Parts: sequence; C-alpha cells; structure tokens
Amino acid sequence: MKKTILVTGLGLIGGSVALSLMKNNHVQVLGFDQNEHSMEFAVQNGIIHEKVQSFQEGASQADVIVLATPVSVCIQLLNELDQMELPSSVLVTDVSSVKKPIMEAANHLSNPHIRFVGGHPMAGSHKHGVEAARAHLFENAFYLLVPGRLSREQDVALLKELLEYTYSYMVTVNEEEHDKMMGVISHFPHLIASSLVHQARNWHNTYPFMHELAAGGFRDVTRIASSHPSMWNDILLQNKETVVPLLTDWIDEMQHLKELLEAEDDVALHTYLNDAKQFRDGLPIKKKGAIPSFYDVYVDIQDQPGAISEVTHILAQSSISIVNIEILEIREGITGALRLSFQTERDQKRTQLVLSRNGYETTIAN
Repeated sequence: MKKTILVTGLGLIGGSVALSLMKNNHVQVLGFDQNEHSMEFAVQNGIIHEKVQSFQEGASQADVIVLATPVSVCIQLLNELDQMELPSSVLVTDVSSVKKPIMEAANHLSNPHIRFVGGHPMAGSHKHGVEAARAHLFENAFYLLVPGRLSREQDVALLKELLEYTYSYMVTVNEEEHDKMMGVISHFPHLIASSLVHQARNWHNTYPFMHELAAGGFRDVTRIASSHPSMWNDILLQNKETVVPLLTDWIDEMQHLKELLEAEDDVALHTYLNDAKQFRDGLPIKKKGAIPSFYDVYVDIQDQPGAISEVTHILAQSSISIVNIEILEIREGITGALRLSFQTERDQKRTQLVLSRNGYETTIAN
C-alpha cells in the first residue's frame, strides 16, 4: 500500500527531499507552498506528483508530513496540525538546522494522532528555490534524526526507509547535541564568514583592486556567507543560546591574539600558530562526527583549453569518482591549480598514483 507524503515548503531543501522521495515507487508525494509558481514548477518538473491548495488539505491526506519551512513557520504549522481532526496517525518531520524550539513545540502537542521525529539533512547550496532542487543534493551527506518525546523506534525506522533514496548517512542525536554541534561547526562559522566579508568591504574604497585578489583562502573561508540571508537570520536567532557564548569566546580569543601581536611576542605567536596547525592536521579524516570529510588532491595543470577534461578523462578511465572539483584562482601556499575531492582515502591515493604516472605534479594536503 502506497504511503502519501506531504512536503510543505518547496524550496531547495524541500524540493530536493521531494525529488528523492519520488524515486520510491511506494509513495505518493504531495506538495504545498505559499508560492503558486513554486508548486506549478514542482508539478511540471516531476518534483512532486500533485499540489494541494492548503496545508490542511494535504495534511488530511498524508501518512507522513515533511515541514521544509523556516523554524518559526514549522512551529506555527505544528500548532495548526495539533488542532486538526486527523483521520489517522501521521508521522511528522522537519529539515531545520535548529532543533530546540521545534522539539519543544512537538513535545507539547496534545493530538494523539501526531508523532514527531526531527530531521536535518546536512547539505545545501548557495542557490535557493525549487528551481535549484536536486535529487542528489544529500548524497553522502549526514542526515541527523532527533526523536520526539512521543515518537517510537519504528517511526525512526520508517523515516530511514522512506529517505533511503537520499543516499545519506542517517545518525540519531538528541536536540541539545544537535544544536550545540551545529552552533560550533555551522552557525557560528557563518557569522565569522559574514564578518570577514564586511571587513573586506569596508576596505574596498581604500583598495578598489582588493576584490580582484580575494580568491584562494579568502573565498574558501567566506563561501558560506553567500547562503540565503533570510534563512540564516532565522537560524541564528533561533539558536542564539549556543551562538552568543561562542561569539564571546571568539572575542576573547581575538583579544588574546591582538595582545600577542602588539607585544611582538615571537615565541608565543609561533606557538599559537603551531598549536592551531597541529590540532587542525590531527582532525579525524574518516567519517566521524556530523560532517563528512573529503580527501583532496591538488594538481598542477597548465592554463589552456582541455586541461581539466584531460585530467578527468584519465581518472574516468581508472574508474575513479570525483566528489568535487575546484579551480584555484590564486594559490596561497598550496601547490596546484586544481583541487580534486574524493570520498575515500583509497581514491585519493589512487588518483595521485595515476596522475603522477601521466606526468602530473600532485600534492596531498590535510
């Protein structure tokens, strides 16, 4: 018997979840969004089977509901759902980057037909909207599940089964663990990236050519500042209990670094930089924790037509799959014009061997 799944919020994440669900022949995917164009696009491009005209209409038909909306809207929809006369039990999940406020709302639901398991697929894009949805968006990413107070083991198992075609790594955590980890490795770094961009912008009038040089390390470390500002505004405010103390610690750390420079303490500064290097180089490179690590190979190539395709052709002939490829416009301290990322250390080492045999200079860096 087919299960009916309602995806509410047909943006990048909701649309991508819907696309992965569409691969399952045993589900019927309904979609709802406040934007009529998004729903029409989703239907016409096979992202959902059908659209519904209201959340209530879709919820009354659904066996499973995916809330792919901002946190504040998720809470509002949970409250609406709590007041509905549902014909049968419904399993509800979300895709939010912050869990505490949503889990609090879910744990206070009184409707006996609702079971809730929080969800967070840890993947995204600098693009947004249903037009950017991709079925492979979550492939090899971590998908965190947060069971609610009234949820059961079989609810978690059902979600894992339905989300099979995301090809994600499913990990179960509690809400506190989730929000603390996301604050440290995702939410706080976003603020730092945004602040670095603001600092560069403030110097732009003095050095107009500076933005031409802002590649390499600067672009890498600030890439996440290009993410959707409305979404991040909501995330940061909802997880401020974690982020504000991290900012306080960061300000103290920067004050300490400032004092080292002002004192011209060569030994202490060298120790500071070396300690950071040793800790960074010692981070586990296997898939432990919340974010998958990739294995990089830097390749020196000439700036000429066909140079990249030649490299990828060589690797394709050796059946080596590339996870990501990046052209390094300005290389600061790293040899290589290409950065190739791989899923396994085996592919990384095979790539270095194959390319070296074909005359390329390669470097592996932590």
